[in-house]
Amino acid sequence: MSDHLLTLEGVHTHIAAYHILHGVDLVVPRGQLTLLLGRNGAGKTTTLRTIMGLWHASQGSIRFNSRDITRMETPRIAALDVAYVPENMGIFSDLSVKENMLLAARSARTAGQIDAKRLQWIFSLFPAVEKFWNHPAGKLSGGQKQMLAVARAIVEPRELLIVDEPSKGLAPAIINNMIDAFAQLKASGVTILLVEQNINFARRLGDTVAVMDNGVVVHAGSMAELAQDEALQHSLLGLAI
Repeated sequence: MSDHLLTLEGVHTHIAAYHILHGVDLVVPRGQLTLLLGRNGAGKTTTLRTIMGLWHASQGSIRFNSRDITRMETPRIAALDVAYVPENMGIFSDLSVKENMLLAARSARTAGQIDAKRLQWIFSLFPAVEKFWNHPAGKLSGGQKQMLAVARAIVEPRELLIVDEPSKGLAPAIINNMIDAFAQLKASGVTILLVEQNINFARRLGDTVAVMDNGVVVHAGSMAELAQDEALQHSLLGLAI
């Protein structure tokens, strides 16, 4: 079995007349947290959406668990135990927190059929999910909605969790809670691919990192090495960690 759970080779993506990805090469090691960094407009979100089949690669290949998923539709990719939390979180505002969770629990028809042990673990990661269990999801704060979005993604065991900017717009205390939750997820064996702009978040969580610019990966390596190289940070990101 390959040490790389997910591999992108020479991936190009066109959206209408726009050529967004220009040959992305990316590997996501099994059991690690890989960060995708880069300036706004670098192609990070497009990369995630292409992996999930929401947009299809016009060239190149995407392999998950050594299986070619390049042309797969999104539901088939999700059925391979891949979960995706988009930047807008995708919460169903008119449904309760419980109903949002139940929609993602494919093996359960009622909330009582959700794995009780797993649900208690999720409640320990995100207490707000338990506290507002019967409340409309649209009434939650931004941080609580982000917690629900991640909780929903992991309501059943997933092999790969893909999350787009989980700390965006969150208060520092909520960010720390989210960092702790992702650290526990990683420790449980989940492989995580994370797009993140919060550099402190990235430094505390990341094992490996890929930096994008103009639709390609311009740097890949360990997060620890990038965190120690201020000159490289400036050249790649225009700032220092």
